[in-house]
Amino acid sequence: MNYQQTIEYLFAKLPMFSRIGSGAIKTGLTNTIILCNYLDNPQEKFKTVHIAGTNGKGSVSHMLASVFQAAGYKTGLYTSPHLKDFRERIKVNGEMISKEFVTGFTEKIKQVIEETEPSFFEITVAMAFDYFAEQKADIAIVEVGLGGRLDSTNIIIPEVSVITNIGWDHMNLLGDSLAKIAYEKAGIIKPGIPIVIGETIPETKPVFEKIAGENKAPLFIASQKREVMNWKWEKHELIVETAAKEKVDHRFFHLDLPGVYQAKNLLTVLETCFQLQQGGWQITNEHIHKGIQYTKKTTGLHGRWEVIHHSPAVVLDVAHNADGIQQLTEQVELTDHDDLHIILGMVKDKEIEKVLSLLPHAATYYFTQAHIPRAVEATVLQDKAKQYGLHGHIYADVNSALDDAKNKAGKKDLIIICGSVFLVGEVI
Repeated sequence: MNYQQTIEYLFAKLPMFSRIGSGAIKTGLTNTIILCNYLDNPQEKFKTVHIAGTNGKGSVSHMLASVFQAAGYKTGLYTSPHLKDFRERIKVNGEMISKEFVTGFTEKIKQVIEETEPSFFEITVAMAFDYFAEQKADIAIVEVGLGGRLDSTNIIIPEVSVITNIGWDHMNLLGDSLAKIAYEKAGIIKPGIPIVIGETIPETKPVFEKIAGENKAPLFIASQKREVMNWKWEKHELIVETAAKEKVDHRFFHLDLPGVYQAKNLLTVLETCFQLQQGGWQITNEHIHKGIQYTKKTTGLHGRWEVIHHSPAVVLDVAHNADGIQQLTEQVELTDHDDLHIILGMVKDKEIEKVLSLLPHAATYYFTQAHIPRAVEATVLQDKAKQYGLHGHIYADVNSALDDAKNKAGKKDLIIICGSVFLVGEVI
């Protein structure tokens, strides 16, 4: 098979969560263990950092990868889902996995695929680990796909485990309370391995303390170690002033990820870097500053308050759950603009009503859908939105919606495309 045939085989053969939702989930680590055993356990041949959380884990993963690259380490990065190209999920030093490796790997384990019938995600995790081993990566930043305890990535023993935050998402799979969701994500906590929590709330903190205690894992809460003193935008950068608690020295960080919500992620990254330094990794303050300033350039991260057009401003943001949309609306309020245009598409297993209740009334809406089975039909989304005072027309796809929004918008207007990773991925 050539590369295109290989990708079509993987997409057609394996149940894919991004397309069909929970029906693609195979709970438990059995298949991943079988695959990795067959591959001579590649996950044991490089060091890792493991990152879970409801929101921010993608940004934190990319920032950490950029810091390690700035420090001169050969750095693997595994994230999901992809926006446009499957190979975005697996990178070494910012370069996507080669088409030849994808093809060769699939041929190599085709028999195991036929015998075990793994999920798409299980295959991509095994592929990533095999690639990082083959590339002799010094370290790999591994983002959890869903939850943590039963996630396919949870066969690694990392240098540090990270949980960014806990919010309402995937309740049908992770539980109907924040404590239950926290329990699932806390499943990445390993015996004796430091765990960094980005931020806690009263419902989740006891869960983390209990599981960390049971595992004798040193627990560090980033938001209690440092705080954001101030921030500003300048030349398409977010400049954040931080201070360690009970210390007078303030530090300024330039981020090429301009969303204000990245300030919270920055604190998580800083505490994780500190714990890695304590563990002997040669990461200096200069490496941290450089890595954070050039995250997008170094790693190729997209879709986080990403401005792709000016006059009018067009912004891509993959916010898709209640917490993410809340942060997005706060960002909108801080952004200077005249009229607001929101191009919206969602998938069926999200809290659609909760998201709609958080979106601003003072906007023109463009309802559309990504071309995947999980997508909510634009007509259904429009009807639900009316109940929350949100009004607009229906469009066959995100690009026709964007064309119309650009035609209608004034030069100082703001156009946002949000609600689904898959919708953002279809923007030309």
